[in-house]
Amino acid sequence: MFSVVALLFLPYTVLGILNTGVQLRIEELFDTPGHTNNWAVLVCTSRFWFNYRHVSNVLALYHTVKRLGIPESNIILMLAEDIPCNPRNPRPGTVYAARAGNNLYGIDVEVDYRGEEVTVENFIRLLTGRHHPATPRSKRLLTDHQSNVLIYLTGHGGDSFLKFQDAEELTNVDLAYAIQTMYEDNRYHEMFLIADTCRSASMYEWVSSPGVLSTSSSLTHEESYSYDVDDEIGVYVIDRYTHFTVAFLNREVKSLNSTATMQDYLESCSRRQCLSTVGVRKDTYAKEPSRVRVTDFFGSSRIIRHLSEEIEIDDDWLNIDG
Repeated sequence: MFSVVALLFLPYTVLGILNTGVQLRIEELFDTPGHTNNWAVLVCTSRFWFNYRHVSNVLALYHTVKRLGIPESNIILMLAEDIPCNPRNPRPGTVYAARAGNNLYGIDVEVDYRGEEVTVENFIRLLTGRHHPATPRSKRLLTDHQSNVLIYLTGHGGDSFLKFQDAEELTNVDLAYAIQTMYEDNRYHEMFLIADTCRSASMYEWVSSPGVLSTSSSLTHEESYSYDVDDEIGVYVIDRYTHFTVAFLNREVKSLNSTATMQDYLESCSRRQCLSTVGVRKDTYAKEPSRVRVTDFFGSSRIIRHLSEEIEIDDDWLNIDG
């Protein structure tokens, strides 16, 4: 016979079993992630005040990945233009992605590469890990074979290139070379590449490295478009693709437990919203995006891997002080 206490706790026990069962069924909908850490490389390549929106593009996504748990140490932020301190900014020290929005440039923003540091050479060195020995940790992408890497590029581009500082160009061959070098050096597990520029699908045409899922705000023959203009400052404050995709992330991905998939993300900016056709390339990515959580790239991994081999701990290790 059950005791009174056991009967009181029975509903909670049953509920716990049901919740566990539901969670297991949810997990069956997704492929098992093989990564243990997440990194984000967020790059604005544009200079000058009229490119205000490219800075807010990057900062909007920056705050989203931070909200979802990617630590500051694992985010590399590159801003070619110092919009907050630009003398034409009527609201010094601020960047807004909407006229009635929040300031995206607060005390919690850490810029790793700024101004003249944002070059094609430094970007390639960042991805490949081929730095000068004196380069500080904050300017290094310290990834490994268990890292999922998000790369976001925004600025002005054309067929097969992305402008840096309106002075030099990153070609799609340069980008493909850097990613292939990362693959050969075991610097990523999986990668999600986003290009938000005009004719941006051309940027991943030469990428052939395994484990790379790519998307763009427009096809090779299309332009990309801005979204919202602030009459007070006289410029557009965000691009359409980033506006709608970040809105999706903020609306549908509230926590790491979200069941939103990468396919949901890829479909989050329709042609009606973007006014251009979002490009997607999946042939170098073995998984089906509908079975991959958004948080596998935009959130912080908290996966604990069980060891399958025996580890011997000798007496010297046990006697270590402290």
